[in-house]
Amino acid sequence: MESIKEDEYNRFYKTYIDLADTSKSVVENLQSSFNEALIFFKGLPEEKYLYSYAEGKWTLKELLEHIIDAERIFMYRALRFARKDKTDLPGFEENNYVKNANSNTRDFNELIEEFSMVRKSTAVMFANFSEEVLLQIGTIDGNEITVRAIGYVNSGHLKHHINIIKERYL
Repeated sequence: MESIKEDEYNRFYKTYIDLADTSKSVVENLQSSFNEALIFFKGLPEEKYLYSYAEGKWTLKELLEHIIDAERIFMYRALRFARKDKTDLPGFEENNYVKNANSNTRDFNELIEEFSMVRKSTAVMFANFSEEVLLQIGTIDGNEITVRAIGYVNSGHLKHHINIIKERYL
């Protein structure tokens, strides 16, 4: 399959697409970004789990919960578009999700395990999409995006947040 094109997604997602390794297939990219993230998350110091770098910013636990929530939402969108659902799907208010998740009461290793299960499920779903399905187009907040682009956005979103952790939390 040829490389992803900029007309497959809205500019809002460009930051995430640029962080994904689009030289690899979506599935290879999901697996490699997962492997890197798993090593990274398991190596985070326990004393940082409840740390936030500024007033009103998320803790590491909240950030990991956000990554899990966002992945589930991305996958829901990809599934709907893969099944040729033409409904314009809404965005989501990430801060409300974090606020209502009670992440800081959770065990960090449990969050890592949940992330692992969600990502494995994501990779299996994408592995079963044909090239035709990967190029299916759906709409989010009035903006078109392909199923394939959602897969790359997912990996790029993960890398985006790992970069933030490296820059502001450690």
